[in-house]
Amino acid sequence: MGPFRYVVADVFTDTALAGNQVAVFTDAREIPEEQLQRLAREMNFSETVFVYAPEGEGHARIRIFTPTIEIPFAGHPTLGTAFVLAAPLQLGEIRLETGSGVVPVRLEREGARIVFGRMEQPIPTVEPYEGEAELLDALGVERSELPVEVYDNGLRHVYVVLPSEDAVAAVKPDFARLAELPAVLGINTFAGSGSRWKTRMFAPGDGVPEDPATGSAAGPLALHLARHGRIAFGAEIEISQGAEIGRPSTLYARVEGTPEQVTKVEVGGSAVTVARGEFRLP
Repeated sequence: MGPFRYVVADVFTDTALAGNQVAVFTDAREIPEEQLQRLAREMNFSETVFVYAPEGEGHARIRIFTPTIEIPFAGHPTLGTAFVLAAPLQLGEIRLETGSGVVPVRLEREGARIVFGRMEQPIPTVEPYEGEAELLDALGVERSELPVEVYDNGLRHVYVVLPSEDAVAAVKPDFARLAELPAVLGINTFAGSGSRWKTRMFAPGDGVPEDPATGSAAGPLALHLARHGRIAFGAEIEISQGAEIGRPSTLYARVEGTPEQVTKVEVGGSAVTVARGEFRLP
């Protein structure tokens, strides 16, 4: 079977070999269904994307796999795929069909080169997290500075606010216990002030002990801060992530609306293509 060609991009960075890796199989029409998860496991990145012809109003349809499951939406795979697919095109915006709906990505260029993208994410639902005590104990922290809540935009993320960036860097979670926590995919610890925040995201239950850059968590993080008065609605924040695992990343997020009615969640960043390859399966 094959060849099945793919591109590897580092996302939420403008520097090769930093940020979060994604593999994009740019034409998955001939890949057998039973091979999709196996290929994602073989790549062993936090996510792998398979691209298909659009079914609706998008330019392309994408399916996203972690090493263990298919998921409806994720941030860095969507942004990375936008960079990969739009590179030869003169589009100001590319629309990608995901399992959580169409995600438009606005692209900024310097000459022919794409240098930045901003994706409009699904607006998340919010609810309290019922397992707060177990979560804090598994993280090895005493308390959260804000209510511990779950945001769902296709992925479920829970947020724990710590008193300082040093406290975030010092977190040493019990991964086995985190993997057993119910009803959540991403466990986010963060700290900061004003427009600059530091975060770490753990998802051991999904085969990703720590993620270098989590686009799906960045938008809800901005919403969490705005809802609880730490930033203004409409203000953009800069998020640093990944330093503890040697892949520094920078994400930008902004939320418009009010606590009662959120109208837009937007996450942005850069990406660079670092490799191309192909699979030829027997």
